[in-house]
Amino acid sequence: MKPFDRKLILEDGSVYFGYGFGADVERVCEIVFNTSMVGYQEIVSDPSYTDQAVVMTYPLIGNYGITEEDFETRTPTIGGLIVGEYNDLPSNFRCIKTLSEILEEYDVPGVQGVDTRKLTRSIRDLGSRRVLLTNADTSVEEGLRRIAETPVRRDAVSRVSCRKRWFSRTPDHRYNVVAVDCGIKLNIVRSLNARGCNVTVVPWNTDAATVRAMEPDGLFLSNGPGDPEDVTPVVSLVRELRGELPIFGICLGHQLISLAYGARTYKLKFGHRGGNHPVKNLLTGRVEITSQNHSYAVDERSLADTGLEVTHRNLLDNTVEGVRSTRDGVFSVQYHPESAPGPQDSAYLFDQFIDAMDRGAH
Repeated sequence: MKPFDRKLILEDGSVYFGYGFGADVERVCEIVFNTSMVGYQEIVSDPSYTDQAVVMTYPLIGNYGITEEDFETRTPTIGGLIVGEYNDLPSNFRCIKTLSEILEEYDVPGVQGVDTRKLTRSIRDLGSRRVLLTNADTSVEEGLRRIAETPVRRDAVSRVSCRKRWFSRTPDHRYNVVAVDCGIKLNIVRSLNARGCNVTVVPWNTDAATVRAMEPDGLFLSNGPGDPEDVTPVVSLVRELRGELPIFGICLGHQLISLAYGARTYKLKFGHRGGNHPVKNLLTGRVEITSQNHSYAVDERSLADTGLEVTHRNLLDNTVEGVRSTRDGVFSVQYHPESAPGPQDSAYLFDQFIDAMDRGAH
């Protein structure tokens, strides 16, 4: 067996060896795990993974390569990718590049050959921690020093949001939607286009006057990375516009809506990431299999007296997965109804947004 050339050093001093692929760079990240069986391209290109090293629990990654149509953003900002077995000879008629080539192109380090079962159990039991992806000859002492000297950044949303507004139009549109880009996934825009919406995507710090000037039928708040309490411009935007037009939020957007109504958020031990989380719709009694990617959750106790009603609940840990204000025409979910390649149990939420725009805010 050839000698290991890469190493993971966690901030608790634990070490995992492997082999490098993708970019040959050193990186300090938060380490998390994802339980999806497919969709590694969508995961790698999801802006919500900014500054995070993702451990894939599915053992074989890379086998269908990278396709042109499946990116969630054109400039991936994921911190790193850790897999059990990497396949650099993909079989797929749509493939344009290998996963390693894309990681190298966007300066993302990958490590394969790691005992991902052991590493995932460590994250599950001890929680998410910081990790250094480095060369195999880096000492633990040196690695811990580099982790300690690397500051934790709080500006993730500002780094992944668009700098200027952009448009995604559809023939014979019925609605005009303004989407606030906190790290928006492209399949959200596609999902709105498919339902007759022209979408204007605006930067995260766009103010209410600018949104009003666009005269939208509805406002959408996107997913994104980091601590929701750092994204105060969007919280202020919701407070100003609630009740004026329908508002729909997904993931980070859900947390920002809750903050705008006076609730609080907290960081989960290891977050929710994967395409297999059961969520109960409390309004219908139906259980949906959902795709998730978040580190923070809404504190249910803090929702009292906010005017928000809990509409969805995670059946694994009972966390809040959805809220609404019928008075203001505002609703949100913690998970991803647009998830690609799936599951698609929750796509009805986009239709619910369409219905809200038909009715108006009230």
